[in-house]
Amino acid sequence: MRSTFFAALGLVSAFLFAAPVVAHHGFSVEFDETKPVTLTGVVTKMEFMNPHIYFYLDVKDANGKVVNWAFEGSPPNILYRQGWRKDTVKPGDMLTAKGFRARDGAHLVACNTITFLDGRQLTVGAGNVKGYDKN
Repeated sequence: MRSTFFAALGLVSAFLFAAPVVAHHGFSVEFDETKPVTLTGVVTKMEFMNPHIYFYLDVKDANGKVVNWAFEGSPPNILYRQGWRKDTVKPGDMLTAKGFRARDGAHLVACNTITFLDGRQLTVGAGNVKGYDKN
């Protein structure tokens, strides 16, 4: 009887704790793969830390107003294995970033690639999302 109780408790706990983990890693929960964006701007900040890197770009909108956008990428250890370093993207760098916009309309993008002025292109993350075009 006692072992059945603990087995049931373990099973219920597994289901309860699994849902938040799946929700956190569900791309479509936060980002809209039907809304790709391409933005060009100047890097204002770079956060090369777990669980995901973030960098921020000042981008001019259609009215010429500067808006600061946040871009989320893969975890640092994945990017490090692809050749990234903490100083790969630095404040003051001008670049173009492609990705998918946040569902809630926030100035947040799940970034796929960045392209520097010299033409270098780097993968940032989310490269296997439906509708993603590397070009």
